[in-house]
Amino acid sequence: MRLTIIGASGHGKVVADIACLRGYDEVAFLDDDPALRECAGWPVVGDTRTPVDGDVFVAVGDASARRRLSDGLEPVTLVHPSAVVADGVALGAGTVVMAGAVVNPGAVIGRGCIVNTCASVDHDCVIGDYVHVSVGAHVCGTVSVGDGTWVGAGAVLRNNIDVCGGCTLGAGAVVVRDIVEAGAYVGVPARRHRRKRSTP
Repeated sequence: MRLTIIGASGHGKVVADIACLRGYDEVAFLDDDPALRECAGWPVVGDTRTPVDGDVFVAVGDASARRRLSDGLEPVTLVHPSAVVADGVALGAGTVVMAGAVVNPGAVIGRGCIVNTCASVDHDCVIGDYVHVSVGAHVCGTVSVGDGTWVGAGAVLRNNIDVCGGCTLGAGAVVVRDIVEAGAYVGVPARRHRRKRSTP
């Protein structure tokens, strides 16, 4: 089986590894960097405007770019063999669940999501489209995360809270209450990060 991966990056390498473990014996990459010729030993055969025939996956970390590049496609869903995904969990098209991750019963994960290495999404969570649950992040039970939100490495979301779309939750942040305004949140407990104005 052949898989075309859009995005010849570190993320693409991890996706290619999962694809091979899941039975793909041929991988080709598309990328807009003309200097790239290969990724993880597989060839870069074109750019993101190249027509794709057959199975495809969009391996781009930026949520807005991932959404844009997925438009009009029906990407495959990939789950690493060492991940634990409970029966009945809903995984949207183009979502990847990486090594050591856990997704527990009743969870619904949207389109184009990344559940990264050793991350967890507990029971009855609703994860919107193009969300990234980063390495070692933990989303406790019955949490809702809106579209396009980035949950940073090692972040923790307390159970029974809602996080709106378009948020960036910093590495190690601990979210203990609802977040209703898009923005960047950092710290323990997580608070909105506001950039200081520079003096002239």
